[in-house]
Amino acid sequence: MSKSVEKLSARLTAPASEFFMVQKILIIGLGMIGGSLAKSLKEVGFARSICAYDSDVQALETGVRLGVIDSGYSDIAKAMVGADIIILAVPVKATASVFELIKPHLHSAMIISDVGSTKGSVIEAAKAVFGAVPENFIPAHPIAGSEKSGVQAADSQLFAGRKVIITEHCNTSKSATLMIARLWQSTGAEVLQMDVEKHDQVLAATSHLPHLLAFSLVDSLAKESSSLDIFRYAAGGFRDFTRIAASDPTMWSDVCSANKQAILAQLETFTDGLNTLRVAIETEDEQRIKAIFTRAKAAREHFGKMLEGTAYAATSKNKDIRFFVDPGSMLKGEAQVPGDKSISHRAVFLAALADGVSTISGFLHSEDSLVTIQAFRAMGVVIEGPHKGRIKIFGVGKHGLCPPKGVLNLGNSATSMRLLMGLLAAQDFSTVLVGDASLSARPMERVAAPLRQMGAAINTTNGGAPIYITGGKKLTAIDYSMPIASAQVKSAILLAALYADGISSITQFASTRDHTELLMSSMGVDVSTQGGVIRLNPEGGLRALELEIPGDFSSAAFYIVAAIICPGAKLQLKNIGVNPTRLGLLHILKLMGADIVLSNERIVQGEAIADIRVEHSHLQAIEIPREHISTAIDEFPVIFVAASYAQGTTEINGLQELRHKESDRIAVMVSGLRKLGVNIEEKVEGVVIVGGEIKGGTVDSQGDHRTAMAFAIAGANSTATISIKKCTGVNASFPEFVENSVLTGLRIRKEETNVSA
Repeated sequence: MSKSVEKLSARLTAPASEFFMVQKILIIGLGMIGGSLAKSLKEVGFARSICAYDSDVQALETGVRLGVIDSGYSDIAKAMVGADIIILAVPVKATASVFELIKPHLHSAMIISDVGSTKGSVIEAAKAVFGAVPENFIPAHPIAGSEKSGVQAADSQLFAGRKVIITEHCNTSKSATLMIARLWQSTGAEVLQMDVEKHDQVLAATSHLPHLLAFSLVDSLAKESSSLDIFRYAAGGFRDFTRIAASDPTMWSDVCSANKQAILAQLETFTDGLNTLRVAIETEDEQRIKAIFTRAKAAREHFGKMLEGTAYAATSKNKDIRFFVDPGSMLKGEAQVPGDKSISHRAVFLAALADGVSTISGFLHSEDSLVTIQAFRAMGVVIEGPHKGRIKIFGVGKHGLCPPKGVLNLGNSATSMRLLMGLLAAQDFSTVLVGDASLSARPMERVAAPLRQMGAAINTTNGGAPIYITGGKKLTAIDYSMPIASAQVKSAILLAALYADGISSITQFASTRDHTELLMSSMGVDVSTQGGVIRLNPEGGLRALELEIPGDFSSAAFYIVAAIICPGAKLQLKNIGVNPTRLGLLHILKLMGADIVLSNERIVQGEAIADIRVEHSHLQAIEIPREHISTAIDEFPVIFVAASYAQGTTEINGLQELRHKESDRIAVMVSGLRKLGVNIEEKVEGVVIVGGEIKGGTVDSQGDHRTAMAFAIAGANSTATISIKKCTGVNASFPEFVENSVLTGLRIRKEETNVSA
C-alpha cells in the first residue's frame, strides 16, 4: 500500500460527524468546469478545504465571494501546501506546462487528476515532464459541460447523472483510482473506466465531432448574404443543434490539435455518410433516404432510453400496471428467466467488500437489485453497469466503506435492508435505512435482535423502518439458534460476523438459502456448514471474483407451473439455479404427479445449475409435507395456483411467514382465487384448496410481485380472461415478465395508466 493510501485510508475511521475523504483539494484552473467541481465537492463535504490556483486573481476573488471555493492562490507553491488531491481543470494544450509548474512541489502522498476531453495527449505530456506517468496521476474526463464559461457559471449539479470516464495507465495506483472515482461519485456522476485509445476514439465521435459540426454549420450560414433572415427565422431544431457552437473556441481548437487523428477519422466517416445521403436525395432514391432516416430514428430512440436510465430504477408510483391473461395459451419452446435475485444482491455486497475488481454477469436488472447497487455507490464503491447483465465492482476491502451523505433509501427491497443491517452494524459510521410504505411495515426486529446480542446499536421504528444504526461499536462473536427459518436473517448475521471478535455459529432448524455461505467460501472466507450449524471465522479478507449468475429458480417457478397446468405444454428452461435449498417447489410438484426432468446438471462456483424440462401433467392433491415449506417459501403463491387445478383437496400448513412478505400473501391469494371461482379456505398458517377449474375475473395483487405473477399464471388454463390490478411490483424481480411470457406462449398483455400523485 502506498503512503497516500495509508494516509487517506486512516481517515476512514474518523467519526461520521467529522468525516472528510481528504483534508484539502486543489483545483488548478477556476473556470466553469473547475468551479463546478469545486462547488459540488464543497456542498457534499468531500474535503475539509476546497481551494483553487489560477493566474486570474479576479476569478479567485469571485470564486471565494460566490462560495465556490474556500480560498484562492496565485502562488503555486503556497497553493500546494497540504493538498491531498490536485485536479487540473485547464485546456488540454496547457497540461504539460501545468505539470512543469507543479513538479517541484509534488510529494508521493499527492493524487493528481484532470478533466481533459482527450487523454492520449495528456499521457504524453506526463511522460515528457516526469519521464514516466506517475502512479498517482489518474486521468479522468467528465462528460458534462456548458456553453457558458467562467467561475460565475459554476453549477454544483453539472455532473449529477452524467458519466465520468477514468482512463487507467500501466502504472496506475488502484487506491488513487478509487479515491478519484469516489470524488466523482460524490458529485452524483456515474464512473466508468476505459483505456486511453478507446476513450479518444469514442469521444471524437460523440463529443468532438458534434461540436465541430455545430461550429462549421453556424460559420457557413453566417457567410450567407441572407444570414440575418436565416438566423431570424430559425426554429428550435437549429437552436438546439447549434447551441454548442457558443462553446469556448480556444478550448475546442486545442481539442482538435490534441485528438487530431481520431477526429479526422470520424470526420471521414461522417463525410461518407453525408455523401451517401446527398446522392440519395440527388437521385430521388426515396427507399434509401427512408432507410437512413429509419435507422437513425431507431438508434436515437435507443440512445434516449439509455439516457433516461438512472443509478437505480425508481418505482413507478405514478403508474398503475394491469395484466390481462386470455384463455387459450399454448406454451412451447424455451422460456427465458432473469438472473437469480438472491445471488445478485449478495454478489454486490461481497464484491464491494473484496480486495480487487469483481466482474459479474447474469446480474438481475430489476428495481430491488439496483437499489442495492445504489446503496453501495452511496458508500463510495465504484460500480460499472449493469449493461446487458454485466457489472464490474471495484472492491474497497472489508474496512473501506464510506459514510453515505444522507439516509439510504432502499425502496421496497427487504433483502437490501436486512443484509445492510448486518453489514452496517459493524462499520465505524452511523447510518439510517428507510424504505417505502410497504417495506417500512415489514418486520426488522428479527434481524436487529441477534445483532444487538453481538454488540450492535440498532433502533427500529415500531419494529420496522426507519432503522437507525450507530457506528463505532465493537462486535463479538455469537452462537445463535434461529427461531424462524430466514435466509435474510442468517445472511445479516454472517455479514456482521465478518467483523466480530471470534468465531460465530448459527444453528437453523430448517434449511434456508445458502447463497451467502457459498459466495463467501468461494471468495476465501473461512465458513463451513455441518449438521445445520454454520460457522464463520472472520480472519482475513475477501478475494475478488468472476461470477456468472444462473437463472432465478423463483422466476422459473411461474413457467414450470404454467406448463404443468396448460394442456399440450412442453417447456425447456436452461441454466437455472437449482440450489438444493431452493427446490421445495419441485419436490412438491413431483409428489403431486408433475412431469419435470432436470438435465445437464453441474456445479459452478458452488452453485448447482441445470436445465429443466416440464410438460403438462394431471396433478393430484396432497397434504404438503412441512419439510418442504422453508425451501419453497417464495413459490407458494404459484403453488396455490397449481393446487387449484389438482384433483382433490390440497392442505398446506406452516405458512405463517407468508403473512410478512410484500403483502399478506395468504390473504391476497385466498381473496383473488375465490374471485376466480376456486374453493379455498383460509387458515391462520395456511390454506385448504379443493381443485377444479379457474374462471375469469378481476383480482388485486396488492402490489406484490409474486402474487401478481401467480395470478397471471392462473390464466394459462382459465375459462375466461383474468384481469390483475397493481402489477407495478413485478419490476422488483422480473421486469420482462410480460414480454418473456408472450414469447413462451402465454396470452398475456399489460396496460399502464396514470394514477393521481
